[in-house]
Amino acid sequence: MEPQVMSNPKPALQESWLEKVKFRGELIATVLCGIFIFCGWLLDRYELDTLASAAYILSFLIGGFAKAKEGILSTIENKDLNVELLMIFAAIGSAIIGYWTEGAILILIFALSGALESYTMNKSHKEISSLMELQPEDALRITNGLEMRVPVSQLSIGDHILIKPGERVPVDGIIIKGSSSIDESAITGESIPVTKNLRDEVFAGTVNLNGSVTVEITKPTNETLFQKIIELVQSAQSEKSPSQLFIERFEGHYVKIVLLITSLMLFLPHYVLSWSWNETFYRAMVLLVVASPCALVASIMPATLSAISNGARRGILFKGGVHLENLSHLQAIAFDKTGTLTKGEPVVTDIITENGFSEEEVLLIAASIENHSNHPLANAIVKYAKESLSVHLLHPDRIEDVPGWGVKAVVSGAEWKIGKAGFVGKDRARNFADGAALHLASEGKTIVFIQKEDELTGVIALKDIVREETKTAIDQLKKQGIYTVMVTGDSLKTAQAISSESHVHEYVAECLPENKVEYLKKLREKYGNVAMVGDGINDAPALAAASVGIAMGGGTDVALETADIVLMKNDLPRISEAIHLSQRMNKIIKQNVIFSICVIVLLISSNFLQAVDLPLGVIGHEGSTILVILNSLRLLR
Repeated sequence: MEPQVMSNPKPALQESWLEKVKFRGELIATVLCGIFIFCGWLLDRYELDTLASAAYILSFLIGGFAKAKEGILSTIENKDLNVELLMIFAAIGSAIIGYWTEGAILILIFALSGALESYTMNKSHKEISSLMELQPEDALRITNGLEMRVPVSQLSIGDHILIKPGERVPVDGIIIKGSSSIDESAITGESIPVTKNLRDEVFAGTVNLNGSVTVEITKPTNETLFQKIIELVQSAQSEKSPSQLFIERFEGHYVKIVLLITSLMLFLPHYVLSWSWNETFYRAMVLLVVASPCALVASIMPATLSAISNGARRGILFKGGVHLENLSHLQAIAFDKTGTLTKGEPVVTDIITENGFSEEEVLLIAASIENHSNHPLANAIVKYAKESLSVHLLHPDRIEDVPGWGVKAVVSGAEWKIGKAGFVGKDRARNFADGAALHLASEGKTIVFIQKEDELTGVIALKDIVREETKTAIDQLKKQGIYTVMVTGDSLKTAQAISSESHVHEYVAECLPENKVEYLKKLREKYGNVAMVGDGINDAPALAAASVGIAMGGGTDVALETADIVLMKNDLPRISEAIHLSQRMNKIIKQNVIFSICVIVLLISSNFLQAVDLPLGVIGHEGSTILVILNSLRLLR
């Protein structure tokens, strides 16, 4: 089997750097354009016409070059007209009829709006840039006991690397030597360091705080959790929402209509309304300016990018604007139980003993025996015992696993049994402690019975407990008018108990993956827009079937790839925040669109009534574009 070589993820950082350079270039061009306009105006006042014209021409060239190039290349590539060309035509037309200042101001404000759009894009890419800068470029590889610092791109799966205190983890892997505290805030957002011991997993981009550890690489760089975050944000920024796609399609047709009407206005008003040729041409140029849909085109993309950036900063990763847009229309949300509403691992909740045995004694025996098993319930009992008891675990003389039932063991010469009710006798289990086991089982808990020789000594109850934030998250969604459902493969009793604790409206128990998909389809028929929240492989089909699939960041790779939105911090209340962010975004987009259309209609009407001059038309049109972009930037907060 050939080793898997790491790929270098630096192109994303280079792209972000180029965007910063582009923004600075546009900003400098805008400032220079303004300076030359001011110089032209001053020279005009002193009647130095030749110098004034030269200054205005320089302002045209410097301020309009970037947008003119963009418009021409876009027209050639897409074989369709665009707003940039309209602005260039309008500026040239203004200069032809002697309105150099107005044409130059048009170029200036258009350049400024372009710089603002680039600023929005840079802000939306800020999270990627900051993350990429956290990724080390090299690592200390250990080969046959020798240490050598090599580029991350040269590392392969199975290589061993040494990470010293204060260094960042370069790739995902598991600790094979040493222990340390790891700052995982770059990945999870949690500020409290996590203690990592042997066989624990470490993630690229996190910081090793206080101990040297040797790590075995388990994933290529392009498959690390760190890289997936970057890819998710990148894909979200490149994917356009339905509203944005509609506006872009509309733009091409609208520009053609404006050019057609402008062409007619070049001569019709002279014959129909008896306007002079100068007035006719002047009004045609004003129409070309005020009818341009710059503000309308800028109504959606800056808002979407700002919202995606805001979500990424808070650990909510959207895979595209379409999913962010759909989120505000949710009517119902289905939740997986294990690992989503609950922590996904059982914990000891109750210990009940009889026949003179103490809780400590029963727990010590049970943990000493279960310490030799890898079963999740056994691990939970051992973990609880190590945290609760002050004595060391015992070493059984003999252990025998009874598949499907439990474990037999001999400890200090006595035979012990640990397992299901049928393993120790159903009647005895039913009557133990006046039916205490039955009561615990009715609460959705799993019961482990402990028996010494022929005497039932105690029971240990375990449960996959509900996350602390689950109730808050569900209650927030209810306040937003969203119907909540828990779908789980667990038994009816367990589902009933967990749903009651979680505060969900409804629960569906004993669901196989295909049953979850069928239920999601029924839920969509009833409510229309429905989300599914899950973390496991078995949730992937339902995530795909939902209108919006939401995955927990700590879930399986399949769930992360299938979902439309990822909660990187496994924080359920973020769903309510994401919905609120989506609603804010859609509200701002509506404000932008309505405002843009109203300004265009008002300016066009005023132009036909000869009530608006070119300077006012320029300011009204381009000013509305800048206001729309600034309104969108509010979503960055």
